[in-house]
Amino acid sequence: METKEAAFLKAHIGKEVTASPSPFMNWLRPIMLVVEEGRLEFQYKVRHEMTNPFGTLHGGITAAMIDDAIGATLICYGEPVFHVTINLVTDYFGAAKEGDVIIAQTAILKKGRQLVNAQCEIWNADRSRLIAKGYTNLIKTEIK
Repeated sequence: METKEAAFLKAHIGKEVTASPSPFMNWLRPIMLVVEEGRLEFQYKVRHEMTNPFGTLHGGITAAMIDDAIGATLICYGEPVFHVTINLVTDYFGAAKEGDVIIAQTAILKKGRQLVNAQCEIWNADRSRLIAKGYTNLIKTEIK
């Protein structure tokens, strides 16, 4: 059965995220592409303020996109409390430059009572080149 949170997210497919409870996600301004339990996809446009001195997507922004997208994926489960990141490992495989469109695909690999293991891949727009991949573990909090 679909949660009300998943239904809410599905209503935003094709729209730019501007009213997230995450101010950082609002700053990233992704477009919601796919909403499924345990899996989300977002599209981002690399803006100037997301780049490093070389004019490519800053690694810190890439890691933050991964962390933020995975956090949003947990919303689909409709739990009354938040999960926080314990660790995040990011592998960088390629670059995206200012003006490029990139896709983030998340997947919850294992969801236990307290811990969640997840990953996120960042692809170029036509999904022919993997830009980065992140792995993370999150722990359930008591924060509602």
